[in-house]
Amino acid sequence: MGILKKNSNLILVLHQLFDLLLITAAFWAALVTRGLSLNSPVPYLLIYILSIICCHISLRLFGTYDSVRNQKFSQIFSKIIQASLTGTAGIIFIMYLLHMEAVSRLFLAFFTTYLIVFSTIAKSFLYYTLRYNRHRDYNTRKVLIIGSRCRAIDLISEILKNPGSGYRISGCLETADQKESVGKIVFDDVSVTGTMDDFNNILLTEAIDEILFAIPLKQIDNIHKYILFAENMGINVRIMPDFQIQRIMYYPETAKIYIDSFLGMPTMSLSSAPSKDTELITKAIIDFTAAGLGILLLSPLLILISLAIKLTSKGPVLFAQTRCGLNGRHFTLYKFRTMVANAEELKEDLSTDNEMDGPVFKMRNDPRITPIGYILRKASLDELPQLFNILKGEMSLVGPRPPLPSEVEQYHLWQRRKLSMKPGLTCIWQVSGRNDVSFEQWMKMDLEYIDNWSLLLDFKLLGLTAKEVTFGGGH
Repeated sequence: MGILKKNSNLILVLHQLFDLLLITAAFWAALVTRGLSLNSPVPYLLIYILSIICCHISLRLFGTYDSVRNQKFSQIFSKIIQASLTGTAGIIFIMYLLHMEAVSRLFLAFFTTYLIVFSTIAKSFLYYTLRYNRHRDYNTRKVLIIGSRCRAIDLISEILKNPGSGYRISGCLETADQKESVGKIVFDDVSVTGTMDDFNNILLTEAIDEILFAIPLKQIDNIHKYILFAENMGINVRIMPDFQIQRIMYYPETAKIYIDSFLGMPTMSLSSAPSKDTELITKAIIDFTAAGLGILLLSPLLILISLAIKLTSKGPVLFAQTRCGLNGRHFTLYKFRTMVANAEELKEDLSTDNEMDGPVFKMRNDPRITPIGYILRKASLDELPQLFNILKGEMSLVGPRPPLPSEVEQYHLWQRRKLSMKPGLTCIWQVSGRNDVSFEQWMKMDLEYIDNWSLLLDFKLLGLTAKEVTFGGGH
């Protein structure tokens, strides 16, 4: 398999596009303030083009696109002022060369002022939003480091120096023959939490997002076995180059290999999850927007359903249950309660009536379902509270359904890869027969979705789901 270069510049591109919008806003605000327009005899359209070019170059030159997470805001503000003044100076210099003397100097002063103000507001919002989220440990990625010596220490040091990167260290593992190192402090408060003998168990029991090999691969016996295990679970693997990569002779079954930068350090990365960065960001924006609008527009229906549940049966309106999300993270899933209040206690008595093979319980004519619950399930309205899970970032509109932790414990290794993508309200299984599909087919459908994911596929599945709901296909 060839080595693919991942598009790691997406955030930079979006940042630059946003700054172009700020430059445009500052330009138009200056025109309005001075009572000017593009239709005037003075070629302000040309000045606008010059402002885009000069200010963009200046913003890049003064490092305003460096990570705001690793700077003080005073440094960022200083860069904004320098870049804005330098950009305006560039415009004036080109105007002088082109003998454009009729351009209002006061207009340029307003333009510079607005650019500084708009950029400062935008950057401060970004800076303090990231800072707030860092303190809340929001959207972090948990990493397991293999190794505990020089290369690992350098890696840990970079991660700890960059808390805004969102990486959190689970611990370090040593080679199987270094059991005496367990418990040893590697750097700061990061310690050796086990050896490679514990590798599989840690991946199965903890929410690990990435594994970083910071040790010469030749020191690990059967290295391909560990990489294959992580690959089958859909966990991203990074390898710090040691010029011995070719010795492992490993060819991934499902993962893509690419060279990527990790906090400025080159790594070889293996990822089984979709790597379409632009589309994934678009998916997240669609999820957040659709969930927010959905809650707003459907609020009367949500209230009516809540009243109907409360008036027709005893117990809470919502059913809350712990489920497994991205890479095994536990979260509380919300549904409208469609069963009697003690449904979980009665489940064991109905175990012989399970219509699904595998670790999942499904029963078409479940006696625990209330009359109003039957209607809600038939129309799939019981899932609507999961819009709040989507708004919280725990779920997506489309993705594999989130399983129970007890179900995940019984998964085969290859089935664990379904956790490598954020769970969703609907997926291929929901529109392909549900209870008429075996558990193994269901798991294969989820992996098919992950391996072939695209925004087009999401829209197609949403359309098919709407059809299922319209014709009462839910059960």
